[in-house]
Amino acid sequence: MNQRVLSVSLSHVIRSIATLLLPISFLALIAWATGGSASGSTTDPIRGATWIWMGLHHLPFQLAIPPAATPGYLTYLPIGGVLLPFLIIRFSFNRALDRLQGDYHDLNSVRLIFSTWYAVLFTVIAFFSSSAAVHPQWYLAPIFGLILALLATVSTGSRVRPSRALHTALRLWALMMGAAMLVLTALLIVSFATIKTITVALDAGIFGGLLLLMINLLYLPNAAIGLLSYFAGTGVAVGAGTIISPTWYQLGTLPTLPLVGILPTGKFAWALLGILFFIAIGFLLALWSLPFGLNTMIQSYLFTCALTLLLAYLASGSLITAEMGAMGVSIWKFGMALALEIALGAALTTFVMNKQLQKKAR
Repeated sequence: MNQRVLSVSLSHVIRSIATLLLPISFLALIAWATGGSASGSTTDPIRGATWIWMGLHHLPFQLAIPPAATPGYLTYLPIGGVLLPFLIIRFSFNRALDRLQGDYHDLNSVRLIFSTWYAVLFTVIAFFSSSAAVHPQWYLAPIFGLILALLATVSTGSRVRPSRALHTALRLWALMMGAAMLVLTALLIVSFATIKTITVALDAGIFGGLLLLMINLLYLPNAAIGLLSYFAGTGVAVGAGTIISPTWYQLGTLPTLPLVGILPTGKFAWALLGILFFIAIGFLLALWSLPFGLNTMIQSYLFTCALTLLLAYLASGSLITAEMGAMGVSIWKFGMALALEIALGAALTTFVMNKQLQKKAR
């Protein structure tokens, strides 16, 4: 039985990798062929496709930028890209369970075996895809691969139900991201002329334009978290030594992405009113969790803070060059601001609810 679980899991892990890696390789070959490259070989786009595939898993890269092999890092990667391997892993794991037809004792052990295979192959590919200029940080691949695969497999089959506290934290963050995406959509509409000007100036062509559109779409969750950080008062960075916040505005060289067209053009202190939104999130946290006890509310708050730090990490990093060495939100500033603002809302709500209970008791 164990041998069958191992073999079936391995075969479906390989299929899940190929399902995403092969189309990316095909597109990379087309881009290489239509780009009129006079040097290099077909292995170059294949290796490039492998790097894109690893980037979708949020694996960091260390770079040696030619011609002088200038050190660089690529850690500011699109959060939206993680959704692609997540869904494919989830689908492949479902297929593996169908193939096994219940021939296993414990579903969680199947999840662990499947995820371990994925992490192992992900690490091997990361190790052997390194070049003189691009070095995937392969030693982090087991961690990134295993966590992503476990999250994908846990979400299917006989689902592992999250605790009430974790469920509350997930609901709160879904609400915050939903609100941020609505505001982001409005900003994209209002800033359409600027975005169009940047896109035309890039002159990427039809194929390049589609690729540019895809990149910007994948970076939308990063922008949404940056928007939340802006309205929380901590702002975002768009390059080393830069800060865009309601009370501070300092810009340098901007990345040539159409998405930067939504950036504000100055300081807008009224945006600090957005803090009220996060206080309201604290109100909802207390309202949804306090009826189940103070411990549940505290746990919900801690889970919310932990998710904040995780998303802040994913929405920050370096974008290749030293000039773009600080991108996105500040992990500690954003984490601390949201922790305080949500705590204020939760504390006020707890106080009011306790007062109401005392009045009823009289």
